[in-house]
Amino acid sequence: MSEPETSGIHPGQPRPVRLRDALLRARIEAADRTGVVVDLRDAEVARLEILNDALDPLFAQVPDRIDLFDRGISQGDTPRLWIDVVAHIVMGRDKRMYRFVQDTRFGRIVLAESHDTVVIVEAVTDYVARRMVEREHALVVPPEAKPEVAPPPRRSRLWPFVFGFVLGAAALFGVAVVAALRSW
Repeated sequence: MSEPETSGIHPGQPRPVRLRDALLRARIEAADRTGVVVDLRDAEVARLEILNDALDPLFAQVPDRIDLFDRGISQGDTPRLWIDVVAHIVMGRDKRMYRFVQDTRFGRIVLAESHDTVVIVEAVTDYVARRMVEREHALVVPPEAKPEVAPPPRRSRLWPFVFGFVLGAAALFGVAVVAALRSW
């Protein structure tokens, strides 16, 4: 493993110990051993948990009022790290590759695929940003898109009545004339 960059630390000073980094390395080592020796499914879950922890800073930045994302690991036959209702991360065939997929009405599409968690975190970050922009667009109706509803034209109710009365009187007069001509 390569040593992390120690920018800001003088060569004579001891490096600060970070428990989070040590836990991350221990989880990766345990997932590697587990993936090879014991149970591949547990290794998948462990790797998804590592990725889930790597996504914590991203989701900490999402405002609380935005409830699009419901992140969590499902432990079914195929363990998945769900980002939202339609996007999740699943392990590839070799159980070391992350595959970020989205379910659409046209089928499942692969948004990103990599062995590196950083690449997947970047892909999830882009996806979250796109979803937030889509949400903003869906909630905002531009002023020109609002249909102008014209008030219905005000019509007098008298003219249809007069027209109906005249038409009815003409019909009665016509019937009376026809009846009078037959009776002669």
